[in-house]
Amino acid sequence: MLKPGLILILAAVASARQCQNITVPVSISSRNGVFDMAPPSTDIDVTNLFLRMAWPGNNGTANLLKGYKTVSGNYTLAATYCEPDNGPGHALQILTHGVGFDRSYWDFSFANYNYSYVNRALDAGYSTLTWDRLGIGHSSHGDDPVNEIQIFLEIAALKALTDTARGGQLRGVAHKFNKFVHLGHSFGSAMTYALTALHPDITDAIVLTGFSQVPQFLAYFVLGANFAPVADNHLLAGHYAAGYVAPRDSIGVHINFFGPGDFDPEVLRVATQTGQPAAVGELLTVGSVPKSSEFPGPVMIITGDRDIPFCGGNCMNTMAINGSAPNLVEYSRDSFKKASAFQATVVPNAGHGLNYNYNAPDVYRAITDFIKASV
Repeated sequence: MLKPGLILILAAVASARQCQNITVPVSISSRNGVFDMAPPSTDIDVTNLFLRMAWPGNNGTANLLKGYKTVSGNYTLAATYCEPDNGPGHALQILTHGVGFDRSYWDFSFANYNYSYVNRALDAGYSTLTWDRLGIGHSSHGDDPVNEIQIFLEIAALKALTDTARGGQLRGVAHKFNKFVHLGHSFGSAMTYALTALHPDITDAIVLTGFSQVPQFLAYFVLGANFAPVADNHLLAGHYAAGYVAPRDSIGVHINFFGPGDFDPEVLRVATQTGQPAAVGELLTVGSVPKSSEFPGPVMIITGDRDIPFCGGNCMNTMAINGSAPNLVEYSRDSFKKASAFQATVVPNAGHGLNYNYNAPDVYRAITDFIKASV
């Protein structure tokens, strides 16, 4: 396990980089679920919702679902494009963050960017495109966090963003890339997985971090977060409508994202302070992605052993899959039968928020080594 002093040595020299914030207009549509509920706006409303979602033996989401409808709209996605100081990299990595954060998850500024994945990717010769998911951060928030901001519409946004990048039409980015890699974290991994299941030729490789296909533990996440209405968070209240939720304090962030003893307490403080909320519609639809994928390219899944939402805190405990794979991450191999390569990695001691744990340098090295060998 790497300790803070070693992280400082590994990342003492800041990467030579050129970055610019850009906006990407998209016109998208998706088939969304229609949930028979008003946006939860009180502590009791929010707590009751997640107690229903986590109720063993019951499908709380299905109980609320009343049908489907097509949602369409024009939105703006906020993104940041970075390239090495000597020019565009030989492939573009498109990075999608998960619940609880915005695009800064990939370029965490703490301790002079020592935890930045973007810096490692640039050092390895790649360009990066991070973006705030639809409904989050500086991207459009839409009008309805229950029946509009759902995983289906966010996947459509990711496809539109990817199509824009593949077409060489990113504003302010003159270079047209020929190779692409999609990376996700958590909810962003579910989106990336679904994108490539629906559009197998859209990218050259995928890396799914903080992910598995074992759904039994998502109840741990919604209960462990200690979610409260966004109005209760003074840093977020003025920026989001009722129907968004966020952890009430650092305890929920700690439970869901940090492995015991594998993080700097100051990182937990900053991650809590800079965190972002989740739309209720996202949490109601995260389990709706395809069960298998026809994606033909290389696939890497890398998850912390102490990951709560996707491993229940122990990726090596295979009771949930009846011992059908060596660990819960490896269990996904059968979902990628056409993949040209498949690598499942369990990171010792790390929690769900891999980028914030002491093991982050090892994680980044494993990812960049995989991409170098694959693209």
